[in-house]
Amino acid sequence: MNTSAFLLAALCAGSLLTTSCNNDNAADTTATTTETTTAADGAHDMAGMDHAGMDHGSAAPAGSSPQLVAMNEMMQKMHATKPKGNTDHDFAHHMLEHHKGAVVMADLQLRDGKDATMRRMAEQIKADQQREIAELEAAATRLDIAPTNYQPNNPADPFTSKMKASMDGMMQNMPKTVADPDMNFNMLMTVHHQSAVDMAKAELAHGKDTKLKELAQQIITTQEKEIADFKAWHNQNADKM
Repeated sequence: MNTSAFLLAALCAGSLLTTSCNNDNAADTTATTTETTTAADGAHDMAGMDHAGMDHGSAAPAGSSPQLVAMNEMMQKMHATKPKGNTDHDFAHHMLEHHKGAVVMADLQLRDGKDATMRRMAEQIKADQQREIAELEAAATRLDIAPTNYQPNNPADPFTSKMKASMDGMMQNMPKTVADPDMNFNMLMTVHHQSAVDMAKAELAHGKDTKLKELAQQIITTQEKEIADFKAWHNQNADKM
């Protein structure tokens, strides 16, 4: 299945990097403020990204896995979240959309999946992330007046660089989806979780808010274990590929 449209959408999550690619694409960036912005426009906000070989469609191809569509929509929403320039504030807002995407993916797995292990993990992920969404919403509100403490327009800024790397990793490790919904949930959620872990590590390294850093550590601990569980299941279910 063609996942190039999603890969482009994954780039959109780099809204923390509003620096343009410094070429003739700059004129297109005015279309990036809404959820319906095209993936092509979103890519123009990324500094130093390789755009070669990418489909410039705005949505996943017809017939795509529902899981892939959900991740694509999540990335568009993350892209629409403009950075304030405060590490805690921007982490909270981006992780909030990331978690909401995971809940949608878990719901799709509970609707379409058959494997007992994947369904159990979907139930746990949904419960955990709904609880964390409430914490992230409270933090996001609390931090709306937080002072600027990093440079989202500067790709050399340590926090900006780490957040960008989390999206680069998602793009580079994105699998091709298959016919089996359990395998699609497994593969896409593995990549989704790793991105969350990388963002949480950026918050731990550069965040200032104690409660938010505690939540970031919780995300790392929980999701690293689930990544290991996903990989173990994947190895045992190669026939579903």
